Amino acid sequence: MTVLFISSWVVKPEKQMEYSRLVQRLFEYMKKNPKAFKELKSLKFYTQTFGGIVGSSVELAEYESLADYETFQARMKKDKEHMKMYQEFMLL
Repeated sequence: MTVLFISSWVVKPEKQMEYSRLVQRLFEYMKKNPKAFKELKSLKFYTQTFGGIVGSSVELAEYESLADYETFQARMKKDKEHMKMYQEFMLL
C-alpha cells in the first residue's frame, strides 16, 4: 500500500531565492546519500497555482508503507545535516 505524505506552506516573498537554493541543496544531499533515503520512493515539490493559497509550496513524498515512513522519519531526526536543512526551511 502506497503512503503519501503531503505538506504545504507559504514561503516569505523575500525568501524565495533562499528557498529555491535550499531545495536544490536537499536534492544534492539525497543524491550523495542514497542509502539514507532508501524508503523514500519519490519526492516532489510543487507551487500551488489555484485553490487554497496561490503561490504556496507543496511537498509530496511517497513511501511503500507506513512502516517505511516511520523508519525514514526516525533516521532523519538523527541525521545532523538533514536536521540543519529542516531548521533552515522553517526559517523561510
